[in-house]
Amino acid sequence: MKLEVKIILKKGISDPEGAQTKKALNLLGFKSVKDVSTIKVFKIQLEQSDKEKAVEEAREMCKKLLANPVIHEYFISVLEE
Repeated sequence: MKLEVKIILKKGISDPEGAQTKKALNLLGFKSVKDVSTIKVFKIQLEQSDKEKAVEEAREMCKKLLANPVIHEYFISVLEE
């Protein structure tokens, strides 16, 4: 089973990488760029046939390693069953 885990910053948390990318794009002449946000995407393949167990395992991965619960939110999607 393949899963996709998206990690984003919570509202109110500064995104210095996004801000620097916006600034660089503006300096390169892309004046219409008003905001840039960064996101991490992990594609994980599991040897698991039970969708609920796979999602729960991905949740545990997020809690233990992939996301910092203080500043991140995460979203898990099943790509194939």
